[in-house]
Amino acid sequence: MGFELATVIIQDPAFVATSGKSEHAIVTFTGHDHPRVGGTVFELTDNELARADGYEPAGYERVLASGHEAWVYARATARA
Repeated sequence: MGFELATVIIQDPAFVATSGKSEHAIVTFTGHDHPRVGGTVFELTDNELARADGYEPAGYERVLASGHEAWVYARATARA
C-alpha cells in the first residue's frame, strides 16, 4: 500500500533539543498503490527494533509497509 511524504511538527522539547529542529519528515499512509516513498531497508534484531521504537516521538507509529515484513515509521492514526 502507498505512502506519501509529509512533515510533522514535534512538540516534545527534549526531542527538538536533541534533533535541533521541530519540523521532521514523516510518511502518511494513503491506502493506494501510489504514490510510494523511496527508502532503505535495514535488517534489525528485536532489540534494535525496540530501541528504534523508543526513539520515535509522539505522532509516529510503526506500521507494516509492504507485503513483506518491512516496517516504516508513519504518521500516527487515531484509533477508535
